[in-house]
Amino acid sequence: MEEGRVRPGPVYLTVLVIATCGLVYELVAGTLASYLLGDSVTQFSLVIGLYLTAMGLGSWLSKFLERGLARRFVDVEIAVALVGGFSAPLLFLAFDSPRWFQPVFFSVVVAIGALVGLEIPLMLRLLKRSVVFKDLVAQVLTFDYLGALAASVLFPLLFVPRLGLVRTSLVFGLLNAAVAFATIRLFRREIGPPGGLLARAAVVTLLLLFGVASADRLTDLAEEGQYADEVLLARSSPYQRIVVTKNRAGFQLFLNGHLQFSSVDEYRYHEALVHPAFGVVPGARRVAVLGGGDGLAVREILKHPGVESITLVDLDPAVTRLAREHPLFVALNRGSLLSPKVKVVNVDAMKWLEEGTDRFDLFFVDFPDPSNFAVGKLYTSRFYALLGRRLAPDGAFAVQSTSPLFARRSFWIIERTIRAAGFATRAYHATVPSFGEWGFVLAAAHPFGVPEALPPGLRYLSTETLASLFAFGPDMQRTDQPVNRLDNQVLVRTYEDEFRRFEP
Repeated sequence: MEEGRVRPGPVYLTVLVIATCGLVYELVAGTLASYLLGDSVTQFSLVIGLYLTAMGLGSWLSKFLERGLARRFVDVEIAVALVGGFSAPLLFLAFDSPRWFQPVFFSVVVAIGALVGLEIPLMLRLLKRSVVFKDLVAQVLTFDYLGALAASVLFPLLFVPRLGLVRTSLVFGLLNAAVAFATIRLFRREIGPPGGLLARAAVVTLLLLFGVASADRLTDLAEEGQYADEVLLARSSPYQRIVVTKNRAGFQLFLNGHLQFSSVDEYRYHEALVHPAFGVVPGARRVAVLGGGDGLAVREILKHPGVESITLVDLDPAVTRLAREHPLFVALNRGSLLSPKVKVVNVDAMKWLEEGTDRFDLFFVDFPDPSNFAVGKLYTSRFYALLGRRLAPDGAFAVQSTSPLFARRSFWIIERTIRAAGFATRAYHATVPSFGEWGFVLAAAHPFGVPEALPPGLRYLSTETLASLFAFGPDMQRTDQPVNRLDNQVLVRTYEDEFRRFEP
């Protein structure tokens, strides 16, 4: 081999690694932003746009690096290892100060993108003496795209569920540091005395190793700032960030930073969701719950002895596993998901509605609020039309529908959308101290009156309180709103606008 030439094979392997690392950092930033800010479409669009623009900036800046290319490449890898590796813990910690989160977020994405944009041009210039140019470009770009494919497939299936977001970014920072060490060896003739490079790479590696070892503590520190109470449990699933906090009064479940229930007053919400619908279909035998993986709605349904079977459809097995196994959840839901009447299906509810044919007397739709488009599709006219195909002719369903006080337009969009799908509706609301006034929509294929019957032993609902749920004061009265369709999802934008008023 001629002087100055290197074997391209090991270098192509480094291209595969750096491409995988670069896309993983992009996915980490997009996922964290959607976890913390909601609206996944907007957050990922911003991340992709900024990242690609910054890569273009980095590629343009590479032309100004003319001497010591191998040393510059190693410096870039060390910088990517540091910034990319610590991106997730930095963004988690920054979220404790909402005013600073977005500037930090944009700065991190642009910095990583610019550094990644420097990598391939520098690598091409380093290899131009070792490989014919047309083969060089084809092979480098091939390995670059293969690395991107590996990252996009393994990120949701392996890295996030097994490592979590914080540890994932730190581990891939270590891979960039390993590329720096490998490059020092591969291009040792061009680099010359490597002392300073080795020292910098070693320091960053030690910092990243310390970060990996302290990843749980870093996450705890970040989440302790986000939540007012002690964080009892925090884990990431392929679908969401799951956090359980506790205080002297009880415990709370948060999904992607949004409160799902407090054990202190959740019974008010779940009694209001479930029992009015049984007044419309008192002889219901087959019941389905869409969402509600915590098992609390199922607990209320089991108070009706005539129910023969309950199918719970919840996307995330991590949530239903928590509801079946964690002592606090099992005590609160009274082991509802362990009942022989209950079948748990972990699949997207829309897909389940589309593919099944069996019918149910009652549906309870207990999804999180429509803060992003992935959830917003479950509040569309298309979704309710699919639900109607699975509803028995005399059946009914109840939908949690956000707050008619704090998100009045969003609430009536949901009710209008259900009517547009061909159902008779009755809107109602309940007071849940952890949330304030909370709204629901009861619907059936035929007109129906205000429900009256209730099972015995309820803590919140009575004959008197049940009737009052269907009365709305002037500040919550119906307003004319558009239909939420799958191709526009006007509900998500409206919901975002309404709750933005309450941000600090």
